[in-house]
Amino acid sequence: MNLIKERLVEELKYSPYTTKQLAQMVGVSPEMITQYKTTKKLPKLETFAALCKALECSADYILGLDKEYTK
Repeated sequence: MNLIKERLVEELKYSPYTTKQLAQMVGVSPEMITQYKTTKKLPKLETFAALCKALECSADYILGLDKEYTK
């Protein structure tokens, strides 16, 4: 679970979008995006899929199924 959190936070950190923009794209509040970055909270599966799509990142990479980063 730590690897998932680390990789998700990394993707959020380097996102070209503001927290507000990203929240609007995936259908959650900006506060929820901040919680994903700063707490142990992980997104629901539907939100996770939307985040991966918005961030153009591989869900397999974030989940640790792929060891290498691919866009």
